[in-house]
Amino acid sequence: MMRIDLNSDLGEGFGPWAMGDDAEMLSIVTSANVACGGHASDPETMFHTLSLAKDRGVNVGAHPGYNDREGFGRRVIPMSPAEIGRMCAAQIGALMGIAAQVGVPVTYVKAHGALANLAARDRDVAGAIVAAVQHIDPKLAMLAISGTLGEAAARDANAPVFSEIFADRGYLSSGQLVPRGQKGAMIHDAKEAADRLLSFLDSGLMPVVDGDPIRLNAHSICVHGDSAGAVDMAREIHARLTANGVQITSFMQV
Repeated sequence: MMRIDLNSDLGEGFGPWAMGDDAEMLSIVTSANVACGGHASDPETMFHTLSLAKDRGVNVGAHPGYNDREGFGRRVIPMSPAEIGRMCAAQIGALMGIAAQVGVPVTYVKAHGALANLAARDRDVAGAIVAAVQHIDPKLAMLAISGTLGEAAARDANAPVFSEIFADRGYLSSGQLVPRGQKGAMIHDAKEAADRLLSFLDSGLMPVVDGDPIRLNAHSICVHGDSAGAVDMAREIHARLTANGVQITSFMQV
């Protein structure tokens, strides 16, 4: 039986402002990428999200991003690779501190938004993030965009690394995601997303907007928690994959 993880970016509100339906998503996904106070979140939001994840037995990862709440971490902020590494270390440490209060382990790190996309194409940035994570705990895994420099940097550092594909994002032939705002960047139809995933899991080939399908590895599928209709899409994907003999389970158990 094929097994794969289903993850979502969660804990992305702060203060009285909520983003997405974390409680419902945590009843569907098997891994939660929890914002660490950079692009979103705060100590109480982290605590609440981590507590829900613990109650539902969901694998927890840190989701560091640029310190840019106004832009939701989707703008590149000029920083050196070393500064990016320290920024990520500070955010991961914050989440791990709150996780210790909840009594739930943080098992992996997945960069957010513009930071993840930069690491996908910039080897120095990718290497700095991996090095920062490994200094915190060499057992912390990296969840990296499949087929990119972020994934390669983790492998070159002999860090534990798992490959991620996206249910709701379009792809370029480079393996990178179509930039938001461009045609083909987002997939909003749950059936279309599920159809594409089932085809990918059967063939290993991902359709792209600028050429022939590319071959990617996948241990985990992401459904963005902040997207409109995210819960319905996650539910449809979970149901369709399960009906086709795919077991949904944490990538840390695959």
